[in-house]
Amino acid sequence: MERVNIFRPASFSTAEIRKIAAAADKDYTIIYTRPTELKFVNWGLERMVQVADDTAAAMVYSDHFNGEEPAPVIDYQEGSLRDDFDFGGVQMYRTSVLKEAVAGMDVDYEFAGLYDLRLRVSRLGRLLHIPEFLYYEIDSDTRDSGEKLFDYVNPRNRAVQIEMEDACTAHLKEIEAWLEPTFKDIDLKEGYFEYEASVVIPCKNRVRTIGDAIRSALSQKTSFRYNVIVVDDNSTDGTVDVIKSFQEDRRLIYIAQDKSYHAIGGNWNAALHHPKCGRFALQLDSDDLYSDENTVQKFVDAFYEQNCAMVVGTYRITDFDLNTIPPGVIDHKEWTLENGRNNALRVNGLGAPRGFFTPLLQELNFPTTKYGEDYAVGLRVSREYRIGRIYDVLYNCRRWEDNSDHGLDIAKVNANNFYKDRLRTIELLARKK
Repeated sequence: MERVNIFRPASFSTAEIRKIAAAADKDYTIIYTRPTELKFVNWGLERMVQVADDTAAAMVYSDHFNGEEPAPVIDYQEGSLRDDFDFGGVQMYRTSVLKEAVAGMDVDYEFAGLYDLRLRVSRLGRLLHIPEFLYYEIDSDTRDSGEKLFDYVNPRNRAVQIEMEDACTAHLKEIEAWLEPTFKDIDLKEGYFEYEASVVIPCKNRVRTIGDAIRSALSQKTSFRYNVIVVDDNSTDGTVDVIKSFQEDRRLIYIAQDKSYHAIGGNWNAALHHPKCGRFALQLDSDDLYSDENTVQKFVDAFYEQNCAMVVGTYRITDFDLNTIPPGVIDHKEWTLENGRNNALRVNGLGAPRGFFTPLLQELNFPTTKYGEDYAVGLRVSREYRIGRIYDVLYNCRRWEDNSDHGLDIAKVNANNFYKDRLRTIELLARKK
């Protein structure tokens, strides 16, 4: 089409983006990000141009086909700050906006040039999703959803992530959503608690794993009193029988939820507001294990040593039999006290396992949802309070066929990503305010 330039960049560096902007001489410029062939459906490119003309959007993108399979994408919103946001392979920029954005680029990135461009363009106009299947491409990344989860914390990608953080930080400063490293003080001795800590295990239909999780929690060695709160959300597979088999240990508290909707967030709230919940509430998912008997002690020590409202540890990815599998240890060492809560708006998670100062969480509560509830709380806490880190491996995160994020279809992946983008949008609005 005579009104459109199409470029396939050799890299996503700032230098390459500048070359594209300099060469662009038509109304619209498509940057095609896949190495595979691009083919538009009949009149697909014309439709893309028509929508861009009608809306004056700064950039448009659309649903497409991955081979012969439909590949819908999601709407862009202010909180869509992930550097891996999926536009599909075709990003069609209004050339005048592209050139304006590139003219303002003042940092030379090796990896984050295209990401920097997208953020700059989003400040100049709308990034518009056309919910129509307008072209064919082939995405060479055939891994399932569970395998892709940890790309952003894979140590091999560290140089890339440093650049992405820098670009995102600059964007947050431009839109006045960046937070300086100043934090509210917190009184960790506030209130009376019968127990210093509670290990919280929400579960539903985890008959194969709940016993391992409970044994792991009850085997902890501490210098203080702690308990284990298991919240069952109407299991039907024998999970309840396994939980009850541990009730001779008086440290175990079993909460049976009613038939109303709770999800993981609601189960956490039930534990936090239980009268025997400890001063610190510590995460243990129902299919995972603590790495050894010292995890609870390390958590509580970290709260006092770092004077923080939340602590995030380090975990190891394993198979069901606890053999380490790639990418291995996930330590989130990209987190810094100075910029961690800003970079948290770019990445899709803060790490695990997590521990919370109970009085604060009793005020904030978890959202009643079964996905992203921990990320929502982490963002909210980080807005005002310090989040501490432990870089010892505290947790074995089992990857198996019943993981909630394993083998998801594209509709579910899109729904999960849209929700986390919405959480970021909410948080951005709050920080701006």
